[in-house]
Amino acid sequence: MINSSPRLLLINPVSRYRVGLAHDAHDKLPPLCLGIIAALTPAPWKTRILDENYQTFRHRDADLVGITAYTPNAFRAYEIARHYREKNIPVVMGGIHASMCTEEALRYVDAVVVGEAENVWSTVLADFEAGRLQKVYHGDFTEMKNQPIPRHDLQYPLYYWRSVQTSRGCPMNCDFCSVTSFNGGHFRTRPIEEVLNELQAFHGDKRNVFFVDDNIGGINQGHRERAKELFRGIIDRKLKFNWFSQTSVDFADDPETLKLAAASGCKLLLVGFETETIEGLKSASKKNNLRKGAENYRQIISKFHKHGIGVLGTFIFGMETDHPQDISNRAKFISKLNVDCIQTSMLTPYPGTKLSRRLQEQNRLTCENFPHDWQYYNWEDIVIRHPHIASADLAKRMTDGWKLMYNPTRIRVRFLKTLYNTRSLETAIWSVTANFQYRNIMLERPIHYCK
Repeated sequence: MINSSPRLLLINPVSRYRVGLAHDAHDKLPPLCLGIIAALTPAPWKTRILDENYQTFRHRDADLVGITAYTPNAFRAYEIARHYREKNIPVVMGGIHASMCTEEALRYVDAVVVGEAENVWSTVLADFEAGRLQKVYHGDFTEMKNQPIPRHDLQYPLYYWRSVQTSRGCPMNCDFCSVTSFNGGHFRTRPIEEVLNELQAFHGDKRNVFFVDDNIGGINQGHRERAKELFRGIIDRKLKFNWFSQTSVDFADDPETLKLAAASGCKLLLVGFETETIEGLKSASKKNNLRKGAENYRQIISKFHKHGIGVLGTFIFGMETDHPQDISNRAKFISKLNVDCIQTSMLTPYPGTKLSRRLQEQNRLTCENFPHDWQYYNWEDIVIRHPHIASADLAKRMTDGWKLMYNPTRIRVRFLKTLYNTRSLETAIWSVTANFQYRNIMLERPIHYCK
């Protein structure tokens, strides 16, 4: 019999294999999706969030459990789901991994929400209360207006960040990225006033803000005009916070956008450079980068610096077009680049990507003992059979590259360069902190590869 005030427990699992960014409190990000689900859950439901970023898992009583997971955390999610199902407590799983691997997830949970949950969550709750919970619920792409403000009050109080979303979807459809598969290829935006009202709601708690958009500047001038409207709104409302987000190389094309971003509190932007080779950019479908040219990366970064904004550059190693020397060359290229902090990753075929489908067809996945092996799909281990580089050689070259790029002396020199280039102590501190965090992550344990 269901309680008159049923209890919903939402869980954010964290992999036990590579803890990664969960090591450092400054880099932990609150699970926005659970805050959204909590906001969509009406009274008389009583909702709690169990977040393994901060909380050691132990049994909490509930009538219904909801779990979200990215691919590296899927194995851990299934472990937690097993615990509750053994106690006859139904488990619903959503998020990108369960959406892309629905049949797998159904072996471990009672129901799966495929896609965006906003327009089906009320149906899930109604079906549960009526004792007719279905196996699969398909969510459509959500209309971004008139959405409730996520329950930030339920997130663990020690987070340094607030996660806020202003748009969804990406038409770029890069070869290695699953965003288009999950959120679609249309750039959908929230009304600016609704975003500002959410920011206003927790203004004053002095936390930094992470705009979780995959590309806060969008892909065309119209999208950038909208970004300017957001930045102007932050300035006009005198909302005082520092923020970080993700964007593309095109963001640097408009000086006014950069100026307003900086004035509204932007200290750092993640920009996907990926590789310096034309062949690699073509294989990844990075059309914007191809158009700009890798030889212009330095000038692009300097445009950000002119406005006091640091650049967290992302780079991929082990691309299908890479040969052994390319791994060493890329590490040297990055070390000499004027980027402020470096995020490197091994080419990883996440479910739902064009890359994954192609490698499956070519029988080139090496870590296939699922769900256990999902924990190796973490951007740092080798899970594919590379066409030109043996896994042992790739692992050695990658480890040597990390030692070069994340050399402590180089990181400290990069801090001084960032301080000089941006004239912002906060930007320089954010950057050096990120570099040491990435150093710890990359060198946390030897690279794993399945033979």
